Amino acid sequence: MIGKQIRLERIMNRNSKRTVIVPMDHGITLGPIRGIINIKKSVDAVAAGKANAIIIHKGVVESGHRGGGTDVGLIIHLSASTILSPDPNAKVLVCTVEESIRYGADAISIHINIGSDDEKSMLKDLGNTAKKAQDWGMPLIAMMYTRGEKIKNEYAPSVVKHAARIGAELGADIVKVAYTGSAESFSEVVEGCFVPVVIAGGEKMETDRQVLEMVQGSLDAGGAGASIGRNAFQHPKPEKIVRAITNMVHEGWALEEALKLLEEN
Repeated sequence: MIGKQIRLERIMNRNSKRTVIVPMDHGITLGPIRGIINIKKSVDAVAAGKANAIIIHKGVVESGHRGGGTDVGLIIHLSASTILSPDPNAKVLVCTVEESIRYGADAISIHINIGSDDEKSMLKDLGNTAKKAQDWGMPLIAMMYTRGEKIKNEYAPSVVKHAARIGAELGADIVKVAYTGSAESFSEVVEGCFVPVVIAGGEKMETDRQVLEMVQGSLDAGGAGASIGRNAFQHPKPEKIVRAITNMVHEGWALEEALKLLEEN
């Protein structure tokens, strides 16, 4: 479908076939945490770093997206829950495909927690959303996490590759999953998923090297890029860390070369 292809090109690099996405949808889950209190400033910084796209909720579009005139792809997140909930893993839909189109989205994203008590509802939402997205030619990113009583290790390749495959089989165009810790183990995830796979950034890391090593490992495994939030927008120099990641993902920069960029004044 030509419409979907045009939109995909707005959030993925045409040459590398990869993407760098900065999620900023944390305000509903965690509140106005550091780095997204002034959302317009944060969006401008990551856009200046040449991120392909950001992920935000619908209410932020008017006040935050393209605030400084620097263009960046717009992905609207459809799912929500809060840490104040009795079950934070139970995500509900708070936006529709049609609303996202009216807001000018280039793509949409949905969050699924495989293994949670409410897994069946989220899988149903994923299937229904994928159908509507296909009908409208709207790219769909599925954030596939493994969280629940049966999940002993949410980074284990066996569960991560299962979650990735579920997202692909239910109609996602791009799947986002946790990094499994090594290029060798993450290659199992990529191999078992027939759509592009990007890594999640996860909790705020202690060093830039840790972040960039994760990015490098995912690329070595055949991954399609990174979707890194807190390790980007909470960085002391968000524009620079995003630019470093972008150069690794799209330009093939080595880890040490990217680190040198961060060390420059």
